[in-house]
Amino acid sequence: EKNVFTRAGIDPRSCKSTIRDGLTGDTVPNPITVGMIYMLKLEHLADVKIHARSIGPYSLVTQQPLGGKAQFGGQRFGEMEVWALEAYGAAYTLQELLTIKSDDVNGRVKAYESIVKGETLAEPGIPESFKILVNELRSLCLKVAVEDAQNKELPLRDLEELSGGDDTRMARSIGVFN
Repeated sequence: EKNVFTRAGIDPRSCKSTIRDGLTGDTVPNPITVGMIYMLKLEHLADVKIHARSIGPYSLVTQQPLGGKAQFGGQRFGEMEVWALEAYGAAYTLQELLTIKSDDVNGRVKAYESIVKGETLAEPGIPESFKILVNELRSLCLKVAVEDAQNKELPLRDLEELSGGDDTRMARSIGVFN
């Protein structure tokens, strides 16, 4: 096979050859890989990939929607997508995606009730992921304190006891929304 490459003017070790530009006739400065081209068909068809959900299963620990089409999961909204919406100033859309549509259990229920009753949506509460973070910090024997705008420490009861109004008060006190 080395003879075939050599006869064609191709380096047998790298399969590269010096070629000429078809319009100008000048040689291309760097050698180019030449030879058989293999093409593979990618099996990424839209009708196989498309997936939507209005309701579905949630993780028991984080209370976030499961991931993936096979588990009838939700759509992932990652860090870069959050940055993109922040750049556009879409605060309310972000608030909805990161609380009600994610892991704010009480907020989900209240939002559903408000929509059914035709009322305005209540302010979202504290996401379950934040509660898990606080509990993990406590498990490391770290003191977790909540302070108001005047740097005065507010009493932080066990997060399992927090409900509706307390979530809103606590979220406001730590600056989640004003």
